[in-house]
Amino acid sequence: MFDLGNMMGKIKEAQKKMEEAKAELANIQVKGEAGAGMVTAIVNCQKQVISIEINESLINPDDREMIQDLTVAAINKAMEQAEEEARAHMKSKTEGMIPNIPGLDLDSLMK
Repeated sequence: MFDLGNMMGKIKEAQKKMEEAKAELANIQVKGEAGAGMVTAIVNCQKQVISIEINESLINPDDREMIQDLTVAAINKAMEQAEEEARAHMKSKTEGMIPNIPGLDLDSLMK
């Protein structure tokens, strides 16, 4: 027999764990590099840029456009890695918490 009270309790517990896991994402940092490591971006899994490192060899006023392009590329790579890391983290924190219910899309809760 279906126990609605038990199911609601599990859903509330899952919501609490998901909120805790989302908060932990601020502490998970990933790195993206561009130009063979000449530009490095560190972001957290809440998609916040933590730091940008630019190799001294790039600091030339004539290379401004290249530096900008490499910075964007490094940040984008770090953001992609952050998304993957965030999904893996959320999955590990919520695995087995809620039964597989057809039509219930838990991935949308992780974004």
